[in-house]
Amino acid sequence: MSRLLIVHHTPSPHCQAMFEAVISGATDPEIEGVEVVRRAALSVTVTDFLEADGYLLGTPANLGYISGALKHAFDTSYYQILDSTRGRPYGLYLHGNEGTEGAERAVTSITAGLGWVKAADDVIVSNKPEKADLERCWELGASVAAGLMEQ
Repeated sequence: MSRLLIVHHTPSPHCQAMFEAVISGATDPEIEGVEVVRRAALSVTVTDFLEADGYLLGTPANLGYISGALKHAFDTSYYQILDSTRGRPYGLYLHGNEGTEGAERAVTSITAGLGWVKAADDVIVSNKPEKADLERCWELGASVAAGLMEQ
């Protein structure tokens, strides 16, 4: 069985709505053989990263950058997972009211350094997520999980 790790920082109702849509997509009944594990960014461990076959990352954009919680997750695990997770797929969902470019760039830089492969387009939402935004979050979760189903 493949394992999808969702690492998230979900401090607001908008982030929570996106997180729930991602989980709903990742756990769709048509996706078989994929265990979905959820970890708050401040509690994710090196072992969580190493045991996963793919990743979904969720963060708000705070002052134009990823949340301190997601940064901490990578700061405390980066070198321990560097060689062992190369080539694994990931997806990103990001919420910000403005200035999300720096946060997106940060995740792209970190994942490139790790050698992870983008499995789907990023979902970036400004202000309150609308129905179409939540549908894109659902699709993100489903597509990354379905990609692991094929492994």
